[in-house]
Amino acid sequence: MDRERQLHLAEVFRARHRAPPLLLLANAWDALSARIVEEAGFDAVATTSGGVNWVLGYADGEAAPWSEVVAATARMARVLRVPLTADIEAGYGDSPAEVAKSVAEIIAAGAVGINLEDGTSASTAPMRAIDDAAARIRAARNAAREAEVPIVINARIDIYLKQVGDPPSRFAETVRRAEAYLAAGADCIFPFAVTDADTIGRLTQAIQAPINIVGRAGTPDVVTLEQLGVRRVSTASSLAMMAIEETQRVAQELRKHGRFDILNYKLKRPDIQKLFEGA
Repeated sequence: MDRERQLHLAEVFRARHRAPPLLLLANAWDALSARIVEEAGFDAVATTSGGVNWVLGYADGEAAPWSEVVAATARMARVLRVPLTADIEAGYGDSPAEVAKSVAEIIAAGAVGINLEDGTSASTAPMRAIDDAAARIRAARNAAREAEVPIVINARIDIYLKQVGDPPSRFAETVRRAEAYLAAGADCIFPFAVTDADTIGRLTQAIQAPINIVGRAGTPDVVTLEQLGVRRVSTASSLAMMAIEETQRVAQELRKHGRFDILNYKLKRPDIQKLFEGA
């Protein structure tokens, strides 16, 4: 990506976290879905790690080779006119130094933001130690400084997702981690799986930074979230899962009944072609 253009997109994306209206992100998983999201009027696009892994032929959870994730991100950045932020899960690295390398490579692919999560896949230790997670965020920030691209680091906190501790302790631990991650260089805090209005409102009051909430069935609507002080909402893997579900439904119906009238759609081929004009 042209450096001047990437710097412009980075500043645009950063500014969208500072003032209303709320930044609404629909998560894409390939170049086509990214263009569909952009064409729908979203002023930035986020990737979904689940969708990206699945479309590359792997399970979610850093299973896809990192080089393929970077290439997929670059394809999305190439066709977009708006900022792209990439979900890089836990950073594709065992150490902060390896996370820094991943961040440098995803920036080179054209991303101007990242998600970095503190949960793990280990049942006995579902969360990284706070110092370790903060060190990885610090490494990501340093990598961005070296690349001279002011990316937005969205620090995902998985306390509620993993249901660590009781509800009162989850809130306190989320705030404690948020403060540590902000001090390490994060810009936005993502308390994943929090969808009830009361907890959301308390978090926006307790955390002095933009808050990202996951938008899914049961999450308050955008107007309510904005009133609660939320600055950013993303849909995670929901769009990808809906597309998968519809493909599965049609495939099963076609195989079961052998009738082609199910292959009925309003979208026309020229409309899809137009999505890539000039790309």
